[in-house]
Amino acid sequence: MDNYLTLPGWVLAVFQSCLYLALAPLLVGWVRKAKARLQNRRGAPLLQAYQDLYKLLAKEARVAHTASPLFRAAPYIVFTATWMAAATVPLLVVDLPTAAIADIIVLVGLLALARVFLALAGMDVGAAFGGMGASREMLIGALAEPAMLMAVFTLAMTAHSTNLSSVIDHHLVDGFVLRPSYLFALGGLILVAVAESGRIPIDNPTTHLELTMIHEAMLLEYSGRHLALMEWSAQIKLLLYGTLIANVFFPWGIGRGFGGAALGLGLAAVLAKLAALGAVLAVGETVLAKMRLFRAPEFLNLALLLSLLGLLSHVILEVRA
Repeated sequence: MDNYLTLPGWVLAVFQSCLYLALAPLLVGWVRKAKARLQNRRGAPLLQAYQDLYKLLAKEARVAHTASPLFRAAPYIVFTATWMAAATVPLLVVDLPTAAIADIIVLVGLLALARVFLALAGMDVGAAFGGMGASREMLIGALAEPAMLMAVFTLAMTAHSTNLSSVIDHHLVDGFVLRPSYLFALGGLILVAVAESGRIPIDNPTTHLELTMIHEAMLLEYSGRHLALMEWSAQIKLLLYGTLIANVFFPWGIGRGFGGAALGLGLAAVLAKLAALGAVLAVGETVLAKMRLFRAPEFLNLALLLSLLGLLSHVILEVRA
């Protein structure tokens, strides 16, 4: 309990939260670079995402005359909620003062809050494409959240806690074994991460074809710093899911103390795991095409089925044991 009262613990918690802000554009830049190489293109520089955010933050935000105060406040709410959701997922170490709020229910609630305000902002101006994107976003969210909860509950039943820090710490102490239930849950969570992050085959973050857009359709009326916050939030969300998969299902390397060696090892491990996941995402987006919207429920139903199979197989194995 002393770690919860010492200054280094809180300093490290703030540093870990800020690290999400710093690494999110880098992960997006890495995925873009890997996709370009796979397609025999040079691609944009690895740090191009930082330059894009800086350029947008320096521009004036133009707002439609039909916009309400909610339209102006939504980027800040979405950004803050997404950032707080990311802060609940342990990145470098597990024994932090913020571990008490690192709960999967809190995580899903914060992401839902961000989604609601994003959808409201898309409909606020009254543009047709914004409303279309908002309805699609809520459809995907309604199907993705149950699958995500089922996937993480499979691991939570092993650790007897829905706290992510407790789940990771349990696997670090008792040894992590990739059980069949975990494989099902991992598959379900990967499908949810692809859908929630707006990646191919559900959505294409680089397209501007209005009839096929989901996330980008809700941002058409934004500009300047408002657009920068929305884009940054999407990048943080991608990093959040990558960290959740990397550290919950593959916890090797994450630290259990505040020492310099543990922090260095934790940073190196999470960077390596995120680089591998980014490369896998780039390969998937290169070989797959965007599916039609009416097939998105089938995609997320498969995620829910895999997560449910993971939960049921865990219960069956526990009963037989």
